[in-house]
Amino acid sequence: MLGLLVRLVISTIAVMIAANVLPGIQVANIKTAIIVAIVLGLLNTFVKPVLKILTLPITLLTLGLFLLVINVIIVYLAAYLVSGFTVSSILSALIFSFVLSVVSSFLGMFLD
Repeated sequence: MLGLLVRLVISTIAVMIAANVLPGIQVANIKTAIIVAIVLGLLNTFVKPVLKILTLPITLLTLGLFLLVINVIIVYLAAYLVSGFTVSSILSALIFSFVLSVVSSFLGMFLD
């Protein structure tokens, strides 16, 4: 339980850092960042694997590059579900997903 809470804090910090660094991403406040971290975690757990399976032929044809499109879809879906979280463009969503994974990985290194 404590590990899950720590991961939530790390994800929230990563969302706030990415929102402050990237011009096309806006997060209203810290409460919204927490909700975004939870929603992204749930979407990555339940929706992303389904999308990966459904798009497997396209992913194989593009040598895995279509996974970037799936990441953008997940970020846009989170922006649709959470009020106070906006994404202005596809490029912003792509860079946001990249920055989020890098910051989460960097902060997560200190847990293990």
